[in-house]
Amino acid sequence: MSGSSQFRLLGQRRFAPFFATQFLGALNDNIFRNGLVILITFQGVLVAGMDHTQLANVAAGLFILPFFLFSAIAGQLADKYEKSMLIRRIKMVEIGLMLFAATALVTESYPLLLLVLFMMGCQSTMFGPVKYAYLPQKLADDELVGGNALVESGTYIAIILGLIIGGIAVADPLSGSLGTSKQTVLGACLVTVAVFGYLTSRLVPKTPAVDPQLRINWNAWQETWHIVNYAREERSVFLSILGISWFWFFGSAMTIQIPAYTLDILNGDETVTTALLAAFAIGVGAGSLLCERMSGHRIELGLVPFGSIGLSLFAVDLYFAQPQSAGVAVSSVAEFLAREGSLRVMMDLTLLGAFGGFYSVPLYALIQKRSRREHLSRIIAANNILNSILMVTAAILSVIVLNAGFSIPELFLIIAALNVLVAAYIFTLLPEFLMRFLAWLVTSFVYRLRPTGVDNIPAEGPVVVVCNHVSYMDPVILMGSVRRPMRFVMWYKIFQMPFLKFIFRNAKAIPIASARDDKEIMDEAFEKVDAELAAGNVVCIFPEGGITRDGEIQRFRPGIEKIIQRRPVPVVPAALGRLWGSWFSRRQGGGVRKLPGRLFARVPISFGEPVAPQEVSAEKLELLVRTLRGNLR
Repeated sequence: MSGSSQFRLLGQRRFAPFFATQFLGALNDNIFRNGLVILITFQGVLVAGMDHTQLANVAAGLFILPFFLFSAIAGQLADKYEKSMLIRRIKMVEIGLMLFAATALVTESYPLLLLVLFMMGCQSTMFGPVKYAYLPQKLADDELVGGNALVESGTYIAIILGLIIGGIAVADPLSGSLGTSKQTVLGACLVTVAVFGYLTSRLVPKTPAVDPQLRINWNAWQETWHIVNYAREERSVFLSILGISWFWFFGSAMTIQIPAYTLDILNGDETVTTALLAAFAIGVGAGSLLCERMSGHRIELGLVPFGSIGLSLFAVDLYFAQPQSAGVAVSSVAEFLAREGSLRVMMDLTLLGAFGGFYSVPLYALIQKRSRREHLSRIIAANNILNSILMVTAAILSVIVLNAGFSIPELFLIIAALNVLVAAYIFTLLPEFLMRFLAWLVTSFVYRLRPTGVDNIPAEGPVVVVCNHVSYMDPVILMGSVRRPMRFVMWYKIFQMPFLKFIFRNAKAIPIASARDDKEIMDEAFEKVDAELAAGNVVCIFPEGGITRDGEIQRFRPGIEKIIQRRPVPVVPAALGRLWGSWFSRRQGGGVRKLPGRLFARVPISFGEPVAPQEVSAEKLELLVRTLRGNLR
């Protein structure tokens, strides 16, 4: 299954109607929001004395405020009730809201339209937990990245279409040719899309409730505290939620400013606004779809730091692309692109979106994989609550920064700097992200890994992996091949090397010495290994006791027997091939060779069947590893 393309899901009933329903919902949200913001921005509308710059941030805040207020209730409902029924009812509510919005548009009641925006936020709040909790009930583990990538890319394709349709609906040519007002055209679009969304929702297959006995707690504040605690049960899940929430802060702070950025800095019109937002959305869609290929059909946390680096890099470049207001006005996308520096702005926004996709898709998949199934909707609700807090904060911070006299490009620069600080903090709290990033870089750009037998490592529970030791990159290569986090036992002098010590400490590596070198370090190492196994983790050891100096497998030392006697767990033999002669091996003397060798080589990694604890011996494991490696030094 893992070798199949994610796109095959679009032809299956378990996914396609759900995908179409959420796609049309996102489409309608963006037709409405983009049409409304363009009407406000380019027609000089004032509401309660606020101009277009302030109203854009207020509108964003109104839409996301319900996520904070009502996500706790939405999460409980999604866990308690059958999901296809909930989806149909939510889509019926959308039809009513769109009829109300059409009436307010025709009467040009802009305060009422802000109320509709708030109510649409309420409807989206109800749909959010159902949306992300539905996927792990219908998809296998190795389909989660692909399924989430399709949902994310579909959402942003809907954003693109919503931007285009919303922009066209309120443009003069269409309303003029139809002989009606812009507001009437926009209202008709909203009602039509809502009706089609309801029709597709009727095809979503039944999805059983995960906790039908749940008693709804209607005290939103109290339940909010409860569901945040559910999310905090698994540390990696909670930190992933914080990471996603930060992405929503970053993305909303950047995109909310685009209409005003177009008008005040780029000196463009509505079509340029639509093109810029579409560029960002295309980037997110493309980055999301690339995640499955780049991660090898698994949850690859190494993409998260990669995405974060790109977000800061291209936000900084967006500042330098157009730091001051353009002197010449443009009235079409073609004129805009013909102007010097404009293509750079478009590329920056596209790449910001792409790196946002690399950043967010693995985090969503990790939350779905590691959360307790009966709490998943409420954990998604906790995610939505924290997302909304950060998005409201982004809107407030943007207003404060702009009112303080900073320009919009300077706001982009501030957000880029904040991203560096926040990312560094999150990755310090959960070093697994950085370790996976290092492993992903090595396994994607230095070697081409060919792992076999990875499924012999149990999906959960304690296990020891024993492997031959060929190069300094062996732990990173193994880390890049195995889905579970691994704790490596390594010679204490390598562990203490200045630069590598930081990496090994964050990877929770265990330094070991011989009894002759330092008995205290040796005894402490065995204690740490036992503690890791008691916690249900994967421990990897290299029983040869050091990196080979001649390319051959050395005699396995009996330390593995001592580990298993104390803590009887299965042992999985593993073998690395084609690394002797690589840059990081000891061929031609020393550690790192002067000239790189065997870069981009195909490296086979073979995992054998688990050996039962009572059958473990150093001699047997050595023979199994030799057999797995064969002649591929």
